[in-house]
Amino acid sequence: MTARRLWALLLGALLLVGGATAYTLRAAAEHPRAAAAGADAGFGLDGPPGALYLRDTATGRVTRQDPAAPGSRLVGGPRCDRFHAAATTALCLQRRPGLPARSYVLVLDRQLRELRRMSLPGIPNRARVSASGRVLAWTTFATGDSYNTSAFATRTSILDLRTGYLVKNIEQIPLTLDGRRHHAPDVNYWGVSFARDDNRFYATVSTQGRTHLVEGDLRNWSARAIKENVECPSLSPDGTRIAYKKKVSTDSAAPWRLYVLDLATLREHPLADTRSVDDQASWTGPGTVSYAYGGDVWSVPADGTGEPRRVAAGASSPVVPR
Repeated sequence: MTARRLWALLLGALLLVGGATAYTLRAAAEHPRAAAAGADAGFGLDGPPGALYLRDTATGRVTRQDPAAPGSRLVGGPRCDRFHAAATTALCLQRRPGLPARSYVLVLDRQLRELRRMSLPGIPNRARVSASGRVLAWTTFATGDSYNTSAFATRTSILDLRTGYLVKNIEQIPLTLDGRRHHAPDVNYWGVSFARDDNRFYATVSTQGRTHLVEGDLRNWSARAIKENVECPSLSPDGTRIAYKKKVSTDSAAPWRLYVLDLATLREHPLADTRSVDDQASWTGPGTVSYAYGGDVWSVPADGTGEPRRVAAGASSPVVPR
């Protein structure tokens, strides 16, 4: 009887441990969904005109900074590592715990409620929603975690919400470089920015040690390089200019500077911030560019005048949904 009782106790203990382990694993698996499934009631993309949406660094949640109260932020959105929004659609990238690195892509409605969820490999890096809210793009680091090294690879995807069609990786898009069809195993794309027609887009392509600005055509599934040394392009609301980071130094600690390119003339000018900004800038007004630097969000005039101004401490992913 003693032996039977010991075995019974041991079996009971094992069942308890197994149940606790299963519960823990299930909770861990469900935690990302619970953490990023939606926003607080009443918090959405229908804030006052000109409201600036940000990712709050301390909480990881999306916040809103209203023009009438620039010194305060309303916290109420989902937890995201990268965030972007336009019209009635938001895009939230969230890194999942564990190795190898994986991420969730969350498509959200205007109330920041989850509409669609996808799991993909890599570390969240860039996110963009077209002006209509119907076409989305995101970039993850498949390997590495910095553009300033040779040992990195990216995966850039495009999702058309009108058809549900997902391009998991745009690397296979036919690329024209220097007037010729380009084939190379080292092609990487990142930093998509859409035109208002939901067909044309701009992005960075890297190949053979050089980076280029490409103009892409979704309908005809083609891309052509139009200018060298352009990274993380951001198209202006009127579609005439692109803000981007340009490599201006071989110093690995400070290689970039923000520029603006006129698409009609391909003339460029530096912006007033001389610091090395590693971000895909966001047009938060017709003449204003905002970006993350040093843990804060800054703004600077797009015409090259003025000086950088800190608009939000402890924040990133600035966007003014239109």
